[in-house]
Amino acid sequence: MNGLVEKMKLVRVQGTLPQLNDFLDACCMDGRFDLEPATRYMSDSLGYAALNEENPYPATRDQIETMAKEAGVELHKEQRHTDPPDEEAKAYLSDLLEQIDDLCAERQGLLDQQKLCEDGIAQYSHFLNLKVNVDEILDCQHVKVRFGFLPTEGYNKLMSNYADDPYILFVECTQTKTGYWGIYLTPREKALETDGIFSMLYFEPVRVPGAAGSPAEIIEHFKENLEVVKKSVDDVNARIAALWHDHEAKVQMLYDTVRYYAAMYDLRRMAAVKGSHFFCVGWVPAPDVEEIAGKARAVKDLRVTVDGPEAAGKMTPPTKLKNPWWSRPFEFFVEMYGLPAYGETDVTGFVALTFTVLFGMMFGDVGQGIVLALFSTFMWKVKHNDLFHLMIPCGISSTIFGLVYGSFFGYEDALDPLYHAIGMAGKPVSVMDSITGILMVAVYIGVVLVLAAMVLNMYTHARHKEWGEFIFSPNGLVGVITYLCGVDLASAYMGAFTFLPQVLAAIGMVAGLVLLLFAELLAPMVEGKPWKPVGGMGNYLMQSVFELLETVLSYLSNTISFLRVGAFVIVHASMMMVVFTLAGTPNNMLVVILGNIVVICLEALLSAIQGIRLEFYEMFSRCYKGGGRKFTAFNIKKA
Repeated sequence: MNGLVEKMKLVRVQGTLPQLNDFLDACCMDGRFDLEPATRYMSDSLGYAALNEENPYPATRDQIETMAKEAGVELHKEQRHTDPPDEEAKAYLSDLLEQIDDLCAERQGLLDQQKLCEDGIAQYSHFLNLKVNVDEILDCQHVKVRFGFLPTEGYNKLMSNYADDPYILFVECTQTKTGYWGIYLTPREKALETDGIFSMLYFEPVRVPGAAGSPAEIIEHFKENLEVVKKSVDDVNARIAALWHDHEAKVQMLYDTVRYYAAMYDLRRMAAVKGSHFFCVGWVPAPDVEEIAGKARAVKDLRVTVDGPEAAGKMTPPTKLKNPWWSRPFEFFVEMYGLPAYGETDVTGFVALTFTVLFGMMFGDVGQGIVLALFSTFMWKVKHNDLFHLMIPCGISSTIFGLVYGSFFGYEDALDPLYHAIGMAGKPVSVMDSITGILMVAVYIGVVLVLAAMVLNMYTHARHKEWGEFIFSPNGLVGVITYLCGVDLASAYMGAFTFLPQVLAAIGMVAGLVLLLFAELLAPMVEGKPWKPVGGMGNYLMQSVFELLETVLSYLSNTISFLRVGAFVIVHASMMMVVFTLAGTPNNMLVVILGNIVVICLEALLSAIQGIRLEFYEMFSRCYKGGGRKFTAFNIKKA
C-alpha cells in the first residue's frame, strides 16, 4: 500500500577542469543527478574552494525571451546546442531586437489610438440624444459644461431642491435602471458652487474626448477611424510575424544554445576546485547509477566513485518519492505536510486509500459524485493541478458510497428500482434512520485507522532496527496492545462489540500503561544503550506521568475525532433535506439544481478539509516525521 522512497547512491567525480563541461553535459542535464555544493563534502584543509564564475549567458537568454514576448510567439525548449554565441551573433540579436522593438512601438501607438476610439464610442454613446455640437458647447465663454452620470437618488434630490435654480440646468440624455447620463450647464462664475452641489448628489463626471459635431456624428467618425486603425494593427502584426518567420530557426537555435550554457555555468558553481582539478558530488537514484557512472567514466581522465548513503557522513540523501499511478496525485498532501526523510516510510499510498474512503463516506451521493469526478477531470486536463487530479478518485468514491446511501442528487428513493432489480428490499443504509449506527461505525473506522498508523510506525522502526522504539513507543507494540485493550473496555462499557475477556483487557491495559511509563528506560535497554534517567528517578517519574497522561488523552481524542466523519454524513443528508424543503412540492427544479450546486461546492470543500485534518492530526502524527528535502536534479528540458 505504501510507496517507497527511492534509494540513492552518492557519486563522487574528480578530474581536470577541461573535462568539467563534458562531465556535466553527459551526466547532469537529464534530471537524474542531483548535484550538491561539493565543498560541503570535503575538509577545508584539502584546499578546495567553490568555483565562482560570472555567467555571461542569462542576459542573452533573457534578451531572446523578451524579443519573443514582444513578437507574441512561443519559444520551444529543446535539448540541443551549438558553439557559444560570438560577438557577431550577439550583434545579430541586438539588431533583430531593435527591429522588433520599432515594430512593437508602432503597434503600441496604434493600439493607443484604437483604445481612444473605443473609449470615445463608449463615452459618447451615453449622450446620443444630445442634438447639439459638442465642440460648440465646450467652447462657450460664459457657460461651463460637465458630462457624467447622476444616480436616481441624486436626480430626485436635484429636481426637488434645485429645479427652480436659474443657475443650474441638467439635461438628461440616457436613462438607465440606476440613474441618468447627461450634462449640466452653469455660468462660469457659479461653477465652483454648482460643482459642489453635484458632488453632494454623487454625480460622476466623465472625460469625453474632444471632437467636432454632435455625439452621433462623433461616434460615426470614431468608428471610421477605428476601422483604419485596426487594419494598421493587423498590418504591423503581419510584418512582425514575417520578420520572426525569417529568423525563427536561427533565433531558436541561439536560444537553445544560451539556455544550455547558462545552465552549464550554474551547474559548474556546484564544483569545488583546486588549481586545475575539480571535484563534484551528488546523489543519483540507485536504478540509474550504473548508467550515470558509466557515462562519467566514458569521459577521459575522470575518476568516479559510487558509495551508499552512509559514506556521506552527516549529509543526508534527498528524497524522491516512488509511487504507483493510482496514489501519485496524493503526493501533493505528503509534500504539503513535509517530505519523508530519507529512509522513512512513504505514506502516500496510505493517504490515497484512507483520504479517498473518508471523503467518499462524508460526500456520498451518486449524482454529485459523478459531477465532482467529471468536473475534476476537466479541470485537471485544463489546469494540470494536482488538487483536481486527486479529487477524481474522491468523486468516484463518493459515487460508490452514494450507492450505499441510496442518494441521487439528494433524491433518497431514486435508486430503489436498482436495488429491487438485484433482489434487495431497499438501499443498504438509510442515513437519517441510522444516525447512531453511522456515528459508531465512524468511531470504529477511527480505531482501525489509528491502529494502521501505529503499525506503519512499527514498520518504520523495524526497517531501521530500532527495536526499543518498535516495542515501547506509544505508537509501538506496547502502544498497540494498550490501545486495543482500552478500546475493548470502552466498547464493553457502551454495550458494543468486544473481542477480549474484560479481565484480560483490564490487565493488558494496566500492564501497557506501566510499560509506557518506563518506556524511556526500557527502550535503551533493548538496544544496549545507557538507560539511567538523566536528572534522577524522581524527575523522570514526574515527567513520565505527564507524558503518559498526554498519550492516553491522544488515544482518546484521536479516536473520538473520527466522529466528524459520521457527523458530515448526516450533515450532507440534512443539507439536501433543506434544499428539497425550499424547493416545495412539487419540486421547483431550479431550486433543486441551484441547491445541488451549493451543496456540491460547500460539502466538497468541508469534506476535503476534514479529511486532511484527520490525515495530518490523527494519523500522520503517529507514524510520520517528515523533514526530508526534495530530489532536485536539473533537467534542461524542464528548465
